[in-house]
Amino acid sequence: MSTAELLRPPAGPGHPRVPRRSGKFRRRLRGTAGRYGPVLLTYGLLKLAGFAVFMYLLDSAGDFRGKNPRFGGGEHPWDVLASWDGWWYQQIAAHGYDPALVPVPGAKGLITLEGNSAAFFPLYPALMRLVSECTGLGLYGAGLTVSVVASFVAALGIYTVTHRLGGHRAGLVAAGLWAVWPGSGTEWSGYSESLYTALAAWTCHAVMSRRWLTAGLLTCAAGLCRPTAVALVAALTLAAVLSLRRREDGPRRPLAAVAIAPLGLFGYLAWVNHRMGDLNGYSKLQDGAWAHKFDWGAHTLTVLTSVPVGHFDYLFAMPFEDVIGVCVVLAVPVLTVLLLRLRPPAVLVVYTVLSYLMVMTTQQIFGNVSRYLLPLFPLFIPLALAMRRLRGPSLTAVLGTAALASGSYAGYVLFELGVP
Repeated sequence: MSTAELLRPPAGPGHPRVPRRSGKFRRRLRGTAGRYGPVLLTYGLLKLAGFAVFMYLLDSAGDFRGKNPRFGGGEHPWDVLASWDGWWYQQIAAHGYDPALVPVPGAKGLITLEGNSAAFFPLYPALMRLVSECTGLGLYGAGLTVSVVASFVAALGIYTVTHRLGGHRAGLVAAGLWAVWPGSGTEWSGYSESLYTALAAWTCHAVMSRRWLTAGLLTCAAGLCRPTAVALVAALTLAAVLSLRRREDGPRRPLAAVAIAPLGLFGYLAWVNHRMGDLNGYSKLQDGAWAHKFDWGAHTLTVLTSVPVGHFDYLFAMPFEDVIGVCVVLAVPVLTVLLLRLRPPAVLVVYTVLSYLMVMTTQQIFGNVSRYLLPLFPLFIPLALAMRRLRGPSLTAVLGTAALASGSYAGYVLFELGVP
């Protein structure tokens, strides 16, 4: 009999023997909690601080009480969170889609078509409906539940990707930056940014880990969430091509991922265009009902040359929100250069650059760029690697101050002084 067996307590009523599998599971659970618990706590505390300031500003200003509940108004401050696009998502969750191009009688100019829910992708409202039916929550509560949970999943994904490049402390900082970034007011609201960012972050991690089928499925899901997923499809495809050239994983799994990845995005667009009876129906709806269209960056250039000289006579001008948008737009190239200096995996670079170009070359409400660029989480990595050198009190002061300020620049400005 071995020494370990002699020292093991006897099994019996007074000495129950713990199964080895149970002990291993508990150790693994403790290890997971020890590793990811600080990430969730860091993100949650910073986000809660900003959210509390956001709600306080809404209540103290009170402007939302005089607005239409669909457009930034409501009876309570938290009603604002499900207005604007949030209202459309609730309509989809409740009634589904009826894609159509309906002209506005006698309309001339920018808006010539009636708004239609087909402009909004289906994954987020589908999850709203699922959570509502499973929990008994209303669509408002179900939508916020999906967004909040997805925001924590996104924080874990951002941490995991950054951890691979810069270690645990850098990953924690990156998760904290996700909580305070411009546009982060939509993370805990009736919008799809948190869900899309979670899918994008874990897709990039799956590619970096060479889990090709997982990456393909996640990209497919992201394509059912936002049209900018085309950048994620391109990033995965390039990563797969590079893998094939290096003969790392054989041809089957990378090629399968490439085949699966675009199905969600192009499948939804094909369905909408078919229902509308127009091969370009989705684009026509975005242009005619929301004035969103590809313009080679002409509108962005107009804004970038107008705001610095104090001119706000361009399309969809909203001064305070646009100033923040200009700062974000100009910061992205700088952060991209810093990211490139780290020589990150190609999937991160392609995803970031293409996502940025898609936003910059589209005519839209410019102030929304802080929201549209929020999913570009690889930009957090160079900042996180630099900030990880700060001591605990200094890092807490920097992120804590940003969290409190984010209630204004990332929340109140976006929802009340602009159009999110």
